[in-house]
Amino acid sequence: MKFLKSLPARLLIAIVAGILLGLVLPQSAMVVVVTAKYIMGQLIMFCVPLIIIGFIAPSITKLGGSATRMLTVAIIIAYVSSILAAFMSTAAGFAIIPHLNIITDPEGLRELPAVAFQLDIPQIMPVMSALVFSVLLGLAAVWTKSKLTCNVLQEFQNIVLDIVKKIIIPILPFFIAATFCGLAWEGSITRQLPVFLAVIVIVMIGHYIWLAVLYGVASAYSGRSGVEVIKHYGPAYLTAVGTMSSAATLAVALECARKSKNLRRDLVDFGIPLFANIHLCGSVLTEVFFVMTVSKVLYGQLPPAGTMILFCMLLGVFAIGAPGVPGGTVMASLGLITGVLGFDADGTALMLAIFALQDSFGTACNVTGDGALTLILTGYAEKHGIKEEKIADVNL
Repeated sequence: MKFLKSLPARLLIAIVAGILLGLVLPQSAMVVVVTAKYIMGQLIMFCVPLIIIGFIAPSITKLGGSATRMLTVAIIIAYVSSILAAFMSTAAGFAIIPHLNIITDPEGLRELPAVAFQLDIPQIMPVMSALVFSVLLGLAAVWTKSKLTCNVLQEFQNIVLDIVKKIIIPILPFFIAATFCGLAWEGSITRQLPVFLAVIVIVMIGHYIWLAVLYGVASAYSGRSGVEVIKHYGPAYLTAVGTMSSAATLAVALECARKSKNLRRDLVDFGIPLFANIHLCGSVLTEVFFVMTVSKVLYGQLPPAGTMILFCMLLGVFAIGAPGVPGGTVMASLGLITGVLGFDADGTALMLAIFALQDSFGTACNVTGDGALTLILTGYAEKHGIKEEKIADVNL
């Protein structure tokens, strides 16, 4: 009974219940589901900038004079992780895709009904604006040694923690259930998924390989067990699968990372919200393999190796600026897909369709990989004598 009350159990129940309901509900009932999902999604996404500001800015002030250095290290390791994952995916694409016989047919899905009414809840600012604002505010508070600002930011963090604990986490299972209900009703799970099953399985294997590499490197560098970190990430992985959004999974990811005794608490509050928006290794790995697949399917050949190298290098930059929302990476890089790879409208549409099928698993890889990068930050801080700032425990 205790397990059934846990977050992983609630998420699994939500996924199963959503799929079963999606297979049997009539269109009239789906209007209610779609509307409820829309409202819950609006509420969750409204809170994302608050979570980013409430965690990153105070965490930077707690790092003191080391803030600028830690931010630079975080951005570098996020970029390196993304482009190396992209290069690994490129190598796999050249080795595997020519031997695949993929039949594509994204047609024939039922269209979800429109929402009954729209309750728009605009964010106080875009996600990337919140990220930049948090970094600048935190750094400026450190540079000016403003104790008042630091205290205000700490109070704001406590407020955001209560919003996460009492609002976001309780509604997440219902949001996930509504998401899977919609996928099952429109036919994505029963019709579209088998079409690209082989490619999706290959990409998922790539996710797990890259996570093993990340946690192996993090363990070797920090001298701490990466297994102890990743074992807490089950709820975050499942939440990411359901929400398809690193940003929407942020609250659960923080909760999971805080359970690890091998991650410094101050660096968890600094790194996890930051990496949720700039570290998209799983999405990058996926997009690279999929663009190569689509190129082979529609144009009869794989892109040249030099073109793929340029695409990967630029995609790593675009991934840092991509919003941590469903499809954020591929949407941010549409210019690369058309400009560098030369995809036409058909290629772009097919790329968006196939990417959407597995977006949840790429997001789950992104979120889980953030724990490894935070472990690297922990090792870096210890090796360079950056003292830990004590933070009061708050149970989410």
